[in-house]
Amino acid sequence: MTAKPDAVGSLRGQFLRWLLIPLVALVAANAFSVYRNALDAADLAYDRSLLSTARALAERVAILDGKVVVNVPYVALDSFETDTLGRLYYKVSGVNGEFVSGFEDLPGLPKNVPRSDIYPALVHFFHADYQGQAVRIAALHQPVYDDQMRGIALIEVAETVDARRGLSRTILIDTLLRQAALLLAVALLVWVALRFVLHPLMELKTVVEARAPTDLSDFDASLVHKEIRPLVNAMNGYMARLETLISSQKRFIADASHQLRTPLTVLKTQAELALRENDPLAMRQIVQSIAGTTDATVHLANRLLTLARTGHGIAEAEMSPLSLREVLHQVCVELALPAVKKHIDLSLEAEQDVRIYGHSLLLHEMLSNLLDNALRYTPPHGQIAIRLCAVNLALADGATYAQLVMEDSGPGIPAAERDKVFEPFYRALAAGDSNPGGTGLGLSIVRDIVALHRGQIRLGEGANGKGLRIELLLPL
Repeated sequence: MTAKPDAVGSLRGQFLRWLLIPLVALVAANAFSVYRNALDAADLAYDRSLLSTARALAERVAILDGKVVVNVPYVALDSFETDTLGRLYYKVSGVNGEFVSGFEDLPGLPKNVPRSDIYPALVHFFHADYQGQAVRIAALHQPVYDDQMRGIALIEVAETVDARRGLSRTILIDTLLRQAALLLAVALLVWVALRFVLHPLMELKTVVEARAPTDLSDFDASLVHKEIRPLVNAMNGYMARLETLISSQKRFIADASHQLRTPLTVLKTQAELALRENDPLAMRQIVQSIAGTTDATVHLANRLLTLARTGHGIAEAEMSPLSLREVLHQVCVELALPAVKKHIDLSLEAEQDVRIYGHSLLLHEMLSNLLDNALRYTPPHGQIAIRLCAVNLALADGATYAQLVMEDSGPGIPAAERDKVFEPFYRALAAGDSNPGGTGLGLSIVRDIVALHRGQIRLGEGANGKGLRIELLLPL
């Protein structure tokens, strides 16, 4: 199944996405971390100022007539109302928790707030809401005493968090802007780098586009990077196979044209003779010759079509599980009459049902060619024995194969010619006498059909060194 034209997409786009999306995620995570660190840094800086204010206020706390009092000048009170860093609030509580001064409704110190370990003072920092605003509160425990009593007063100073949040946002925005500029610079550099990196591929594309349709020579793998060279080498290998296929097809077309030209020339000559002949009996004989030549031409054309079909692999998509014994039995029934006419003893031994994955029509054509050849070359009163079984062989790691053996008592094929007889239109030297009307395509068709079914074919001598033994191996 082929991919859609846009299924893969742009290499530049994919590279940028794979690079920039993780970078954006990392920048986002880093921005969050920077913001948290900025908040902590702002809290640390502002908490120090807040503690200083609480200490300054604690110095004005004293005990007068047995009560805790605080002496805050009006100028100091004004600074609490309008501080440049944010609005300030304070509250002073006595040794027994009673309200002394400041904003009475300011939230008190929660019980679960730990003491700060940064400063030596007994101070607690916590966040709270006051008058609809978020505030940061420093709660300082201040020892107070006189001659009559002693205890610890609580001084709370609250500050709105607008200033510290503004500082954190400023740090965050500055960081994001810098990192965004860095991302843009990285994207630009990657884009420029990809243009240089992909330049050899663009040159190769230009070379491919400039090629003539008939030029199947190799592409220069040194034009591209070493990571792309396996692809170029694979392309070169494919071009070599394509050139072999085209050469084979050209040779096949030339041979087929030559083979068809002869019977067509004979037909034309016979037709011209029939036109000049006035004797009805002689004309009838010529017409009978034309019919015979036409049958031979049709037979040749059908075999050429079968050979072309198997050579192009068209039939591979039409293969399905089937019984090889049934196909073989059908072929033997169809060719039983020619065997009877020549008084040939035709025997079939196929007790086991052997099933393979194949193309029924092509297998029928293959077996018909083999048996037809055996009938043509076996002399009268001869023998043809066919055996079919399943065997385990050392081939393909001990896989199980369908083994078909056909032996005849004909002239056989010399060992020197057993490889050549599979070539199209080649005929053994002894074939002209036994079968002068042959086309030399039968075994070539058999070879291609066997190859289509990923099998093997072997030729050898028959029993007692006489005749021909054909062995077919087809994977179950």
